[in-house]
Amino acid sequence: MTITVLHVAQPTEAGVARYVLGACQDQHARGWLVTAACPDGGRLADGLARAGIPRRHWAATRGPGFRSLTETVRLRELIRSVRPDVLHLHASKAGLAGRLWPVPRLPILFQPHGWSWLAVDGALRRACVAWERAAARRTALLICVGEDEAEQGRQRGVRGRYAIIRNGVDLTEFRLAGATERAAARRRLGVPAGVPLAVCPGRLTRQKGQDVLLTAWPAVRHACPDAHLALIGDGELAEPLHARATPGVTFAGAVDDVRDWLAAADVVALPSRWEGLSLALLEAMATGRGVVASDVPGLREALGPGAGQLVAAGDPVPLAHGLITRLRDPAARAAEGAEAARQATRFDLRRTYQQLAAHTEQVLQ
Repeated sequence: MTITVLHVAQPTEAGVARYVLGACQDQHARGWLVTAACPDGGRLADGLARAGIPRRHWAATRGPGFRSLTETVRLRELIRSVRPDVLHLHASKAGLAGRLWPVPRLPILFQPHGWSWLAVDGALRRACVAWERAAARRTALLICVGEDEAEQGRQRGVRGRYAIIRNGVDLTEFRLAGATERAAARRRLGVPAGVPLAVCPGRLTRQKGQDVLLTAWPAVRHACPDAHLALIGDGELAEPLHARATPGVTFAGAVDDVRDWLAAADVVALPSRWEGLSLALLEAMATGRGVVASDVPGLREALGPGAGQLVAAGDPVPLAHGLITRLRDPAARAAEGAEAARQATRFDLRRTYQQLAAHTEQVLQ
């Protein structure tokens, strides 16, 4: 079956962008006619260009506001120009613009990658929930990246047809990194061989909780004076987080390939306040690194027993304790890493995109 599909996304960096790029590449390889709409610049636009996948410029800002109506009108024009068989909307801004004024009789797939209400509080949260309930009636299929995300939607009264397609990791790129790979990665990064190293990959945002990690870090340094923390990523909180940094903290910025940092790490910290199903977690597990992560949906679903520790979100005390325990015990963290790598095989990226293609075909049939 030759399918014409239009993928729409506002984020051009980090997890959503990587997912959309991978989905476009997979469907393009299947012989589908794939087009993507997103803002200029960033990993998503650049990756589409390298892959030879058509892209339409869609100027959109991250949050809702006065420009949302203009973004909606522009997206509707793009849809009518591309004339897709199916429209696949990724994350909250595309989900708003693509369903506020939908094109008649066009099947819509919506993939929240983390529900819109998780990022806000109070009246705005209630408004987001009300919108998602209403927009679900215009959606042929709600695609959730994990069971937890689907359950969050159902609990908030978002009714519709759900499909659970778990996020995945490329197990050919992210593989168990032993002592040899760790030493080589540290040489490339300039990290001394014997330094206890914790790594936190992710955009520098409130969602990812690096502020909690920086609060916990002095306790880690007190217990492990030589310990080092590397924050991998960039984002809107870069400046205030830099201002809060204490000795032993490095900001590595955004990197094109996180594999060396994961291989170099002794432990990976993921103190997120919320997640869909964390790609950073799956990549750390596949690399064979134990994880100390917040006990929130999207992290607890993937991190099974023996692969790391879940701690209360927003609380620096158990976070510090979990990091200290692992930095002090090489044998225990090696065992955790081996179990994490074993569990990561449940999240093969090839299966993710196979299921996505199958569900897309089923919607059209």
